[in-house]
Amino acid sequence: MKFTYIFPILLFILISCEEKKPTSAREITAKKIRVMPELNLESYNVAFLIMDGTFNTEFTAPFDIFQHTKFREGIKAMNTFVVANTLDPITTFEGVRILPDYDYTKDDLPKIDILVVPSAEHSMGSDLKDSTMIDFIKKVDKNALYMTSHCDGAFPLAKAGILDSVASTTFPSDVENYRKMFPNLNIKDNVLFVHDGKYITSAGGAKSFEAALYLCEVLYGKEITKSLAKGLVIDWDIEKVPHLTVQ
Repeated sequence: MKFTYIFPILLFILISCEEKKPTSAREITAKKIRVMPELNLESYNVAFLIMDGTFNTEFTAPFDIFQHTKFREGIKAMNTFVVANTLDPITTFEGVRILPDYDYTKDDLPKIDILVVPSAEHSMGSDLKDSTMIDFIKKVDKNALYMTSHCDGAFPLAKAGILDSVASTTFPSDVENYRKMFPNLNIKDNVLFVHDGKYITSAGGAKSFEAALYLCEVLYGKEITKSLAKGLVIDWDIEKVPHLTVQ
């Protein structure tokens, strides 16, 4: 009778003491519950298209501006989320790892009102050969209210053919390369951003803040935009920012 009780106890101890294989970071991530961004049907859906090598500033500057609209009353604020061709972490040029909210190659995405395309390390090279990404840009363009780029983010927009009939700009030292690659475009220089129709292209860098604030002024007016700028310690005055608005 004693062995009847001892055997289950020994079996439990053997199972508990069995050596477990170490779990990789990828396996741990895969087991976590995926938290989707909260979407408000009465807000603008703003998607940030990123890829490996994205430059920090062209992503974070407009993200900061647009995300802070949630803290202003009486306006149609912005839902900001990140899309990529994977749900794995995206590593920026400077080494920051960003977790995308949606994989645009597989997920059902919410309707995108505003697309933001930051510059990336390969925006003038291999990214332009990514037909899936270029097709995604074309698809979003059909229904988006605004299509925006910062620095060399203009190159993928141009590759998609959506800038063919509008004026645009890019990073100052890449304007010549932009002209060579897309000789039929109406390319502007000596300005920090260009607004033509629903397309806003900017020189990028720290001036990505100005281009993002400009879109806010278009949507929300001067007072709300000044409050957004003040919250980020930016002295905002559109009249002091070299830009081109095509009527």
